Amino acid sequence: MAPKVLIIGFVWPEPKSSAAGSRMMQLIEVFQSANYDITFASACAKSDNAFDLSSIGVTIKNIVLNDASFDTFIKDLNPSIVIFDRFMVEEQFGWRVAEQCPDALRILDTEDLHCLRKGREQAFKDQAIFDKNYLQNDTAKREIASILRCDLSFIISQVEVEILVNQFKIDEHLLYYLPFLLDPVSPEAQRNSPKFKDRNHFITIGNFMHKPNVDAVMFLKSNIWPLIKKELPKAEMHVYGSYVSEKAMQLHNPKEGFLIKGFTDNVNQVMQDAKVCLAPLRFGAGLKGKLIDAMLNGTPCVTTTIGAEGMYGTLKDTNAFIADDPVNFAKQAVELYSNKIYWNGKQKNGFMIINTLYDKAIYTKDVLYKIELLKAGLKVHRQQHFYGQMLMHHTMQSTKFMSKWIEEKNKPKAKD
Repeated sequence: MAPKVLIIGFVWPEPKSSAAGSRMMQLIEVFQSANYDITFASACAKSDNAFDLSSIGVTIKNIVLNDASFDTFIKDLNPSIVIFDRFMVEEQFGWRVAEQCPDALRILDTEDLHCLRKGREQAFKDQAIFDKNYLQNDTAKREIASILRCDLSFIISQVEVEILVNQFKIDEHLLYYLPFLLDPVSPEAQRNSPKFKDRNHFITIGNFMHKPNVDAVMFLKSNIWPLIKKELPKAEMHVYGSYVSEKAMQLHNPKEGFLIKGFTDNVNQVMQDAKVCLAPLRFGAGLKGKLIDAMLNGTPCVTTTIGAEGMYGTLKDTNAFIADDPVNFAKQAVELYSNKIYWNGKQKNGFMIINTLYDKAIYTKDVLYKIELLKAGLKVHRQQHFYGQMLMHHTMQSTKFMSKWIEEKNKPKAKD
C-alpha cells in the first residue's frame, strides 16, 4: 500500500496567480515522484483560479475549522506525513493531528518567513531601519513556536535559514532549505528564447493581494516610471497580476504608457514579449516568483536589495541590476533596456542561475531521503527537541480548548 501524505492548505493552490501556488504544486510533484498517495485538504473557499488537483490524481477534501469532523477524517485517513501550508494552518490543526495521528511526521512549509515580512513592513511604515526589534514581533512568537512544534520545516530562502539559526537559535536539524524546484532551461530553450531585438516594453507581475507587490506598483508609478518614460518615450509599462483592486486600476494611464493588464493565463508568453522586468520591492521576504519567471523566460531584471535577497546564493553573476533609490533604479532600467551587450549578458546569467540553484533534481531525492530518515527515527528526533514537546503540551491546553469552546458555541441550540 502506498504511503499517505496529507497536505492541509491555507488556500487551494493557484499556480497562475502566485508563487505560493507554484511552490505547492512543486511539493506535490516531489511526493508523487515517490508514489505517495496524496490528499489535499483546505478550509478555504475555492476560487475560479484554483488548480484542479483531482486532474493529477490528488484526492481533495473540504474541511471545517474548529470542528471534530476533522478528527474523524484524519484518523480514518491515517497519513504517515502531514504538511501544514504556513504556520497559521499548523496553529489551527496541529494539535488535532498530534492527538489523532501521533506517529505522523509533521512538516511545516513556511512559504516565507511571515515574521520577517511583517517586521520589514512595519519598519517601512515607521520609516525606520529594520533591526531585531522589528523581527521579534508577535507574528514571530507564533511562527517560531510552530516551527518548534513541527518535526521539520521547509525554508525557501537560505537567508531565512540563517535568520532562524542565528537570530532565533533554531536547531538546524529542524530546518530544511528547499527553494523553488524547477526543470532546467535546456540549451534549445535558451537558443529559442526571444532575442533583444524581438522584445519591447517593461513588465512587472504579482498578486495584488500581496502587500509588497501593491507597494511596488505604486512606487513604480509615482517615483520610477516618470524618469524612465522621460528617457524612453515610446516604452510602455505592462503591469500583470491577479486580484487587481479598484485602487490599483486607477493607476492605469495609456497616455503615460502605464498599463494595468491584470491577470494573465500565460506568464511565460508575456514575460517573453517583454524586454525588461522591473521589481522595485521595498519590503517582503522569501524568494520572488516574478524574478524566477523572468529568468526562466530570458527576461533581464532591475530589482532592489529586498527583491534580490536569497535569489542568487553566492553567485556573483546575476540576471539583474540592483538599485534601491528611484533615480538609480530608473537609470539602470534605461541602460538595460537600451544596451544589447548588457542585456544579453543578464539573460545568459538568468539561465545559468536557474540551472545551478533551482534544478529540482538537486533537491528531490535528498528531501525524500531526509523525510524517510526522520520517519524511521521519529521518537528519538522528538526526544532531542524538548521545546517542541513542551509547546505542543501548552497548545493542547490552550488552543485545543478554545477550539472546542468555539465548536460548542457553533452547534445549533436545541429548541425548548
